[in-house]
Amino acid sequence: MGQPVRDYLLTLCVTAAVTYLLTGPVRKFAIAVGAMPAIRARDVHREPTPRLGGIAMFGGLCAGLIVADHLANLDGVFELSSEPRALLSGAALIWLIGVLDDKFEIDALIKLGGQMIAAAVMVLQGLTILWLPIPGVGTVPLTQWQGTLLTVALVVITINAVNFVDGLDGLAAGMVCIASAALFLYTYRLWYGYGIEAAAPATLFTAILMGMCLGFLPHNMHPARIFMGDSGSMLIGLVLAAGAISVTGQVDPDAMKLFAGSERQATHAMLPVFIPLLLPLTIIAIPAADLVLAIVRRTWNGQSPFAADRGHLHHRLLEIGHSHSRSVLIMYFWSALIAFGAVGYSVHSTSMWIVLLIVGLSALGLILLLMPRFTPRAPRWAERFVPPRYRRRRRRGAEPQVDPSQALESQQGPLDDQMGHNGHDPAPQAPIAAGVSGVNGATAIGHRSRFADRRKADSTRR
Repeated sequence: MGQPVRDYLLTLCVTAAVTYLLTGPVRKFAIAVGAMPAIRARDVHREPTPRLGGIAMFGGLCAGLIVADHLANLDGVFELSSEPRALLSGAALIWLIGVLDDKFEIDALIKLGGQMIAAAVMVLQGLTILWLPIPGVGTVPLTQWQGTLLTVALVVITINAVNFVDGLDGLAAGMVCIASAALFLYTYRLWYGYGIEAAAPATLFTAILMGMCLGFLPHNMHPARIFMGDSGSMLIGLVLAAGAISVTGQVDPDAMKLFAGSERQATHAMLPVFIPLLLPLTIIAIPAADLVLAIVRRTWNGQSPFAADRGHLHHRLLEIGHSHSRSVLIMYFWSALIAFGAVGYSVHSTSMWIVLLIVGLSALGLILLLMPRFTPRAPRWAERFVPPRYRRRRRRGAEPQVDPSQALESQQGPLDDQMGHNGHDPAPQAPIAAGVSGVNGATAIGHRSRFADRRKADSTRR
């Protein structure tokens, strides 16, 4: 058991390292080719930021597949299954469409058609849903057209859900990383716990996906130095859907042999075991809910379902007073709660403590959601490892003694900056409300006018 875990860990680390190392050169390349769109009304960031981060993520995907193909415990996946080749073909196609969109802004309908073609390419190479375990009925085999339509629908929904949620720094990569971690635990249990070889490709896909997200996150956390763009969001959405499809409908209900009786009774009794049938939707429950709400909101207002706006869930979190970092952490929390809760229920469906734990964590999440102005403070021993805004404020009596001459020298610079050119005191500045959208977060320490000045300087420089 230990050797496969080490192989998966090695594959994950290589994927993360390649993605991390490629992101820096890709950022310079994106700036050189002008893949830095202007600030739009719906954007949260304040400065033009390069995109095309999906190039580095695709490089990490290729590196992970190459390394896995040369490992003794994982090379069997490539010999016994065509799914890795199907994944690479679909990923290359969707990645190319995303790169073109990041640079030239492709029409939404063309992107939708490209997503469907990428899903169809994977279906043609064997990555498809073969049957469905339905409670009370049994295993229902699907025709070729039914399996193709269901597979294409799941791929398109997952890609667009991940793409819709990619609105804050580090949000999409972190949520997909959490989702892939939950799916990895489930598929690894099926493969090595029950000896089901059909779960092997999905286990590999999710390990590589975690490496892609972890390698990109250091460059994408707030304030982000590069965005993944559609080339990255559609790519990780497709890989996530491929992992779910690979294990959903490919595992025979009788393979585990946990229950005796007819196939119908076994399928009904083993419903929690077949959580993968709904796991892709529970994993992306937050992005999927955002997607549905966005479509309803836009069509209700007479707009196109593909029209962009500022009504997404992460925008609403900012509007009610949450900072940028807190909004991302809240979305992380709910994604982890839903994904790992579903996996935990599939393992111990008869344990009431699973349900109680999920209810308790949900209550805690609601409390944190309703306290946008509450700032957590790190303990004393961890203050050096966290940003200054999470450190405890020192009391006046406990302030360290400073030499007056040194204090005067340290204050001379700020005083000169605060005084005008004519030597008069500057006009008092109005305080910024904590609940105003766009003023919270790590960049809300000082005056916001420097962002406008920096944009002007950038525009004049180009």
